[in-house]
Amino acid sequence: MTNNLYISTAIRFILLVLVQVLVFNNLNFLGFINPMVYLLFLYWYPIKQRRAIFILISFLLGFTVDVFSDTLAFHTVACVTMAFLRPTIMRFVFGVNYEFQSFKLANTTKAQQITFLALLILGHHTIFFLLEIFSLAHLLLLLKKIVFTSIGSILLCILFTSLFSVDKE
Repeated sequence: MTNNLYISTAIRFILLVLVQVLVFNNLNFLGFINPMVYLLFLYWYPIKQRRAIFILISFLLGFTVDVFSDTLAFHTVACVTMAFLRPTIMRFVFGVNYEFQSFKLANTTKAQQITFLALLILGHHTIFFLLEIFSLAHLLLLLKKIVFTSIGSILLCILFTSLFSVDKE
């Protein structure tokens, strides 16, 4: 990574954590919808960078949000899992195009970008709420939280990506 890419990645990390912790952790739509926009970091992280570094940074991202949110290690586990599964999700969404060195997220269709973002968020929220509730006896509550929080997070993340269109690699 070039120095410019290091700086922009660090700024994204810090800003997304601050926005999540200071703004969105204090919002509760309808009493249970708490959007998680910090997941945009997993979406915006450069594609062709080392996977081990990405998983380590995802651990730090989840851990930082956990520390400020007082949520044990739920964000950490969900972030690391999604960082690990990200190449598989990308292969599913983008097909063989993902394997080429010249692949850039900005060169894909809007539908593919939204599908990729939605799968990242749905996977994260499923893991997060399974750990939070940790009981299938409350299956309806679990599904309600996963579906509605995912919808809220996806809508806000799409809004942020359209407002802050960045150079995606």
